[in-house]
This record gives sequence, C-alpha cells and structure tokens, in this order.
Amino acid sequence: MAVKQKTAWHCAECGHKQYRWSGQCPQCSKWNTLNEEVELQAAPRRFESAEPSASRPVKLKEINLTDVPRIISNIHECDRLFGGGLVPGSLMLIGGDPGIGKSTLTLQLSEALARQGLIVLYVCGEESVQQTSMRAKRLGIESDNLFLLSETNFTHIKAQIDHINPDVLIIDSIQIVYKSEIPSAPGSVSQVRETATEFMHLAKGRGITTILIGHVTKSGEIAGPRVLEHLVDTVLYFEGDKQHNFRMVRVVKNRFGPTDEIAVFQMQGHGLVEVPNPSQIFLEERQRNGAGSVIIPTLEGTRPMLVEAQALVTPTFFSTPSRRCTGLDQNRIALLLAVLEKRMGYQLHKSDVFVSVAGGLKVTEPGSDLGVLIAIASSMRNVSIDSHTAVLGEVGLGGELRTVPRVESRLKEAINMGFKRCIIPRRNLKGISEDIKSKIQIIGIDIVEEAVETLIH
Repeated sequence: MAVKQKTAWHCAECGHKQYRWSGQCPQCSKWNTLNEEVELQAAPRRFESAEPSASRPVKLKEINLTDVPRIISNIHECDRLFGGGLVPGSLMLIGGDPGIGKSTLTLQLSEALARQGLIVLYVCGEESVQQTSMRAKRLGIESDNLFLLSETNFTHIKAQIDHINPDVLIIDSIQIVYKSEIPSAPGSVSQVRETATEFMHLAKGRGITTILIGHVTKSGEIAGPRVLEHLVDTVLYFEGDKQHNFRMVRVVKNRFGPTDEIAVFQMQGHGLVEVPNPSQIFLEERQRNGAGSVIIPTLEGTRPMLVEAQALVTPTFFSTPSRRCTGLDQNRIALLLAVLEKRMGYQLHKSDVFVSVAGGLKVTEPGSDLGVLIAIASSMRNVSIDSHTAVLGEVGLGGELRTVPRVESRLKEAINMGFKRCIIPRRNLKGISEDIKSKIQIIGIDIVEEAVETLIH
C-alpha cells in the first residue's frame, strides 16, 4: 500500500506552517497567502551540501582572524556597503524591483573580482547564457575567470560547483532555483527555504562567497519566507525609482559591518557608476529662495549627506484634506502637522499638504523632523528660507527639539557644501569643536515656535 503523503499550508509571506487552510495567516495577518505543499519525508541526510564531519567547540581567543582577509572588489561604494570588503564564505542577499539594476551590479562586481584572479560562477537561471553574455558585452565585461551557467536545478548547479570550485558564486535568482525531490513549484516557501539553506552550507563549508539575488513583492519586500533574510549574513535593498538615473543601495542587515549604510549609483549606458558625493547630486537641481524648500543634513549609516525636503500647502475645496508624502514616513508627517496646528495655530485642516524628498531618497531618521516641519510652514506662509541655511532636529509631541546623533559629521558635510548657517537643537551645542563653530554659524533652538520665528519672518 502506498504511503499517504502529508500536506501542510505555508504562508508565502512569513513562512508560517499549519495543517488546515484559512483565509488569513494567523502569524502575519496577510490574506490569501497560504499555499498547500507536500511535506518532505524524513531522510538520513537532508541537505546534500552539508559537510558530514561534525564541528567542535573552539576557544574565542584561539581564533586567528588574520587568516581570513576581506576581498576588496575595488568598487569603493560596494566595499563600503559590505563593511570594508567581501568576507570569504559569507552569504549575501540583494533585493529590488525588476529592472532596477540588481543583475547589472552583480555582473560588474563579478568582473571586478575576476580581474583579481578569483574564479566567479554566475548562475543566470532566468536568462540563457547568450542573453547574459550580450548584457556583459554591453557593459564591457570580458574575463577568463568569469563562468556563466544557465541552470535552475540545484543538483546540476552543485555538480558544476564541484567541478569548477569557484571562489565567488552568484545566483540570479534564488526564486527560480529548485530541488527536484520537493514537489512544490520553484519560488514556493519550501523551495526557497531548502535551496537557500543548501547555498548557506556551501558558503560556510567550502568558503565560497555567495550572492543571492531575490525578487520582491508588491509591497517592496523580499519574496519568500522571512527565514531567507535570517539565513544570510548581509541584506542589500535597491531603492529609488527605476525611471530615474539614480539608484540607492541600502544595507538593512550586515553581520560584518554597520547597517543602514547607503551607496548611490547612477545608471548609464555602460552600467552603474559610483556617485562619490551624493549631497552635490541631490542639491544641484534645487531652486534657491523658493518657498517650501529646506536643506536637511541627514545621516544614512555612517555617511552624512544633505537632502532637500520640499513641501506644498494649498487650500482644499473638499471636506477631507489630502496628505501625500514621498520618501518620508506618513505617520511622522501626521505628527508634524499636529504639532504645527497645536503650537503655531496653523489651520492645516483646511489645506492639502504634499511633502517629498528630492532625488528619490528615503529618509527614515527622526533627525529630519524639524527640516520637514519648517518646509511645511514655509509653504504655508509662502516665505522662502535662506538658501545657505541647513536645519536638523527631532521634534517631540510637545513641540520640543530633541538631540540628534553625530551632529559634528552633519555640520562638516554642510560646511563642505558651502552652507553658512545651521539650526540645531540647543542640547547639541555641547561638545562641538571651536574649529567647526568658526566655519559655520550654529543656532541652538529649544522649541518649534522659536525655530519658525527665526527662519520665517
């Protein structure tokens, strides 16, 4: 008699498993995400890439880190994102919208590593070898150490890895790779979880630096179970609109360096080009002495940069005013509008408010609160802000200004870009060196009302 197969329902968003179907996932509360999959039968050796030998405990002081130097790609922005270079045996995940530049960046990174004599295996499962070769030639990539493989079956991929023994492995993409013994379709929760775990064993067991490219959902998150992001060492997200030339790559997880680092690239005909000074790029098209425009020294990871916050406040003829923002948190905008109405008496409930960050950058830190608030007040009063003034500070519900971290780095960036004055929280005045104070006028502010009166006459 044949053994009855056991099925389970897996959530495509979070990977939650249950044995009965329901319309809503009880773990992540998403609707219609449960898919039926056949559970794998227990096997003596489940993962074919796992090393059979058992590991033993090692004393921390006995580990010699000098034996594992980082791999420098000479693409300076990428090396900075990875925390100083690629770590041998690390597992990385790159996500982003279709056509935003994931394959382009990994191909350029492959060439940079192959030039150093490293063997790179690029698995292009979604394209043929000829199609990927055409893209590589368009980017000017030619190397004897770069191998292309158009394959989606993991067993066949592993056989080629055993044959070539590469130093760097790139999988484009993880959602298209499958294991034949798993009955579910490629891209399902089981397939993504199992194949990602196999590549993790390959990376850690053989010291192969592995880069996985992942698809994203409609909400912009990596498709597949959340365990995929837990398995990898580094997660990079492409941000920005693919209709624009600029691409922002943000590090949201990094076991070997700082998180929230950001690198800016410009898409050109021969590939992605590094932008060493993002502040200049974001500010070169700004309109000086225009109402509703404020420059904010923001901080992305360890890099300070200047961005332009733009606001437009117009009277509304509808009962419910519109609130729209781009590159900022909708909840923070609602908080700032409430503070303006309460502390300054602005009748914003009668106006539509539109706020955006120029250049397509997403700003999440609360240190940009005061700059956004001043931009809204400037548009409301139709009064321009001095083009040589920068504004930063976190706004509390009581209208008070709270301190922001690394204020000296922000001030140095403002000085380098030619700004003459900066508005900061008064408590941040402590510890600022006299050298910085001599190069830029620093005004300490305690409350929102004082900041508005200082900037908007």
